[in-house]
Amino acid sequence: MAKVTRDDVARLAGTSTAVVSYVINNGPRPVAPATRERVLAAIKELGYRPDRVAQAMASRRTDLIGLIIPDARQPFFGEMAHAVEQAASERGKMVLVGNTDYIGEREVHYLRAFLGMRVSGLILVSHALNDLAAAEIDAWDARVVLLHERPEAIDDVAVVTDDLGGAQLAVRHLLEHGYEYVACMGGTAQTPAVGDPVSDHVEGWKRAMVEAGLSTEGRLFEAPYNRYDAYRVALDILAGPRRPPAIFCSTDDQAIGLLRAARELRIDVPRELGVAGFDDIKEAALADPPLTTVASDRSAMARAAVDLVLDDGLRVAGSRRERLKTFPSRLVVRTSCGCV
Repeated sequence: MAKVTRDDVARLAGTSTAVVSYVINNGPRPVAPATRERVLAAIKELGYRPDRVAQAMASRRTDLIGLIIPDARQPFFGEMAHAVEQAASERGKMVLVGNTDYIGEREVHYLRAFLGMRVSGLILVSHALNDLAAAEIDAWDARVVLLHERPEAIDDVAVVTDDLGGAQLAVRHLLEHGYEYVACMGGTAQTPAVGDPVSDHVEGWKRAMVEAGLSTEGRLFEAPYNRYDAYRVALDILAGPRRPPAIFCSTDDQAIGLLRAARELRIDVPRELGVAGFDDIKEAALADPPLTTVASDRSAMARAAVDLVLDDGLRVAGSRRERLKTFPSRLVVRTSCGCV
């Protein structure tokens, strides 16, 4: 059986091959609804399947978006990747995902691999973009949108949440419950001082404490972001001689590890220990007790990142502030803070 071509579709639909291309590719020129319906009916009747490889070779772009994230095993990044995939699907694109495991060399590997595949754009969740990775992006003149984090090494358009303001909301709420002070589980020594959400969470904690007239000295604890290592850190904190009355965790994963440690040590949350997290991952509502946390609109952020990376008109030049799209944070009150 002869292969069905674009010419065959155009002939049956009574239109040109260019119009067939506009329908298949959703542009670049608009097609009248009636004409579009004829083309789609012809495609269905003939069983036409576009040659995506040939299209990519001709346009030097594919229907792929590259997404580079630190670790999809962490629920926050898994949920973010899913939101990006949904948003990309709405635009007729597929997503390639690469996990860096917070390793700079692996980030460079995925950058080279995805850009070499001629992806339509690259969405980058970078913990600490190094100079080599930044140079790779510049060399390819890549269309890049930063998501969730905004490393200083590059100045591309970024989509973030109000991490600093959200942390302040959580800490103020804990203090309103009457806890003497609030300690903080921050990041590690490798956490970037600028452009990283956890750094902003720590800064928000500091500001809320200072505005309440409270000292932060000796009340900031280094901890990995994931629940398993945070659990071990929490055991040391809670079993120590100066157990904090309340703790703000920079991630929900840390908070879940902290709650596990508190249960093992028979510390009642929230009567003996107030806890709040940040991210509002799905598991936060099922924690024991349910976790008070800070939420961001990940679906809206993912959609904005996909739109920005695909639409040249949205990539606005100018100052860093103008190139930053910030979504608001909101406090999600459950029972780990002391609310009933």
